Amino acid sequence: MRCPKCKGNEDKVIDSRPWKDGAVIRRRRECLTCNYRFTTYEEIEREDLRVIKRDGRFEPFDRRKLISGVERACEKRPIRKESIDRLVDEMTDELEQKYQGEIPTLAVGEQVMQRLRNLDEVAYVRFASVYRKFRDAQAFVNEIQNINPPPL
Repeated sequence: MRCPKCKGNEDKVIDSRPWKDGAVIRRRRECLTCNYRFTTYEEIEREDLRVIKRDGRFEPFDRRKLISGVERACEKRPIRKESIDRLVDEMTDELEQKYQGEIPTLAVGEQVMQRLRNLDEVAYVRFASVYRKFRDAQAFVNEIQNINPPPL
C-alpha cells in the first residue's frame, strides 16, 4: 500500500478489524518511511455485475457512480455519509440477489427513489427530478403532492 503522504511503499498493519457487519476489513497502517498513519478498507470486489441501460447497452456496475448520485441528491441535507453508504450497500446486495449479474437501470433508479423517499423527502424529490427528467415546475408540484397528498 502506498503512503498517501510520502508515497513510500513500505508499511505495517497496526490494527485490523471487521467493519460493516464483517463485509469490509478496516486496517490501520503506519508508513515505515515517514511514520504517517492511515486507514485502508478491504472489501470483496463484485465481478460480472452489469447494468442494462435504457437503450440496451451494457455497462459495468459502478458503486461510486451510484454513491455520487445519491450524495448529490442529499447535498446540504442532514444525512450522514454512513447512511448513504448503508443505503447503497443494502440496495446493491438486494439488486445483485434479485437480478444475478445483469441489473436494469430502471430497477436501480426505482430502488434509489424508494430508499431516498424513506430517508429524506427533499433528497427524494431532487433525485426524482433528474431520474424522471422533470421538465417544469408542475412536475415538481405533482411529485411533492404524491409524497404528501393534500388533506380532504
